[in-house]
Amino acid sequence: MIEQSFKENSLRKSKVVTDILACQQKDASGLNDFQKLPTEDLIAIPRVGINRYRLPIEMTNKFGETRSHDCEASMYVNLDANKNGVSMSRLCTILQATASTERLNAKFFQDVLRRYRIELADEQDNKLIDSAYLKIKFFYPVKQKSLRSDNWGWQYYPVELKATQTKDKGFEYFVTIGYEYSSTCPCSLSMAKQYENDFAAGKISEGSGIGVPHSQRSQMKCTVKVEPEQEFFIEDLVLLLKEAIPTETQSLVKRQDEQAFAILNGTHPMFVEHATKRVYKVLNGEDYILDWLVELEHLESLHSHNAAAVIFKGVENGLQTDTIF
Repeated sequence: MIEQSFKENSLRKSKVVTDILACQQKDASGLNDFQKLPTEDLIAIPRVGINRYRLPIEMTNKFGETRSHDCEASMYVNLDANKNGVSMSRLCTILQATASTERLNAKFFQDVLRRYRIELADEQDNKLIDSAYLKIKFFYPVKQKSLRSDNWGWQYYPVELKATQTKDKGFEYFVTIGYEYSSTCPCSLSMAKQYENDFAAGKISEGSGIGVPHSQRSQMKCTVKVEPEQEFFIEDLVLLLKEAIPTETQSLVKRQDEQAFAILNGTHPMFVEHATKRVYKVLNGEDYILDWLVELEHLESLHSHNAAAVIFKGVENGLQTDTIF
């Protein structure tokens, strides 16, 4: 059996080489178009396309300002079992053409994916490609006012906008942002205050009388599925996460801002479990967010390992933990 399979594979490879060298399929310019030759493998591919394609795309923010963002795109379509390949360059030209006339939003994704499904289908096929996928990554700047002083700085959020368009589910649109915050350990804070009280009462003499609870930079990756017809801005999601976890890391601080940040952290001590439940309550309170999934990680200053959690809305066949791992 193994020997027979080896011979069949060798013959198949030989035929592929022969087809390439003696390609009878030509494009409009007369060049060989091997991609359009029939295939005998009959193996479908769910997604085939391009990663890390860079281009500038304009986006209008919540305040009506339009800025150009340095974007990185991933774009795919499905490949039917009877097809040999897809036109990779057409994925790029359609994306660039749309970016030259449209701003980045849900309609942008709808228009690109619709063209992928139409224009990457072979001319002889009287049907759309079954599915198309587009993801665009960039850093989104938002002005962040200092906590107490009359200053401000730029806070940059890593953003991923993703959409799929399929014959079964239609159009689905997702927004993912990264959010950094500070988390003070409640247990550590409690023990630090206990020590300070005992030191002040003369019960112990160890140390200086000042206990410092451990806190750390923490990070969250939040993905929401939003209604495509609903106007949605990155700033809206930032405000929701800030409502859930107010201790966002700061861009520009003076001493008074640093003190205000210390007070803020003391007011909101949290385990990763507390942070997770805070986000759950806020996101579930917004009807226009159809589904959501959040990953949280506290980069421990006490331990050499991190505390982490994942939570999601729980929509049937929606965003789930197994979409991550």
